[in-house]
Amino acid sequence: MYKRQVQRTFDQISQDLCINNNAATIVTFAGSVYGMNDVTHLGFQDIPMLSNIPNLVYLAPTTKEEYIAMLDWSIEQNEHPVAIKLPGGAMVSGSPVTKNFGDLNKYEVTQKGSKVALLGLGTFYSLANAAADEMKSELGIDATVINPYYITGLDEELLESLKKDHDVVVTLEDGVLDGGFGEKIARFYGPSDVKVINFGLKKEFLDRYNPADVLKENRLTPEQIAEDAVALI
Repeated sequence: MYKRQVQRTFDQISQDLCINNNAATIVTFAGSVYGMNDVTHLGFQDIPMLSNIPNLVYLAPTTKEEYIAMLDWSIEQNEHPVAIKLPGGAMVSGSPVTKNFGDLNKYEVTQKGSKVALLGLGTFYSLANAAADEMKSELGIDATVINPYYITGLDEELLESLKKDHDVVVTLEDGVLDGGFGEKIARFYGPSDVKVINFGLKKEFLDRYNPADVLKENRLTPEQIAEDAVALI
């Protein structure tokens, strides 16, 4: 389903699916900075649009295998309306997936470190790994890397545990920051001493853009992310 079609059917998703928790699967295609770049067909507003509808489970796979596993679970279960955000850019293959996605809002720590934790959502999970590599090679910092999977819910147990040995939590999302995933994480840490920095796209209309240029303008290169995160330690 094209993101622009989702925009036209927002009321149907909210009223016909989510109010009564009716099971259904929505696949969001081209919801990415790497999607269509015509000003009337921009796809990167999907996270604020969908992730704040009650009862909807919005998932962000990072690989082909994760997408297929999420799709299988969403079709087999009958408890939730589910949306799946297809990764932007080149399709990436990874390891077989055994995760039970019905155990909602459970993130995965894929690299354990300290001081800085990077939550790389969907397409930007690879960017989190690249930023962690940059911190290690250039600054000698072993950062924690996390695959959140869930756009719509918080793994509060995991987030709470990061307070013990992390000063900075970084969120990376392939979409507009306003109303997005990172704001939910920042709100969780608001009363604590943990500093949070959100990386994503600013709210604006773009037309015929080059994704690499947009990423650099929004400080979404591995070098920029590492520099900004370490500055907060």
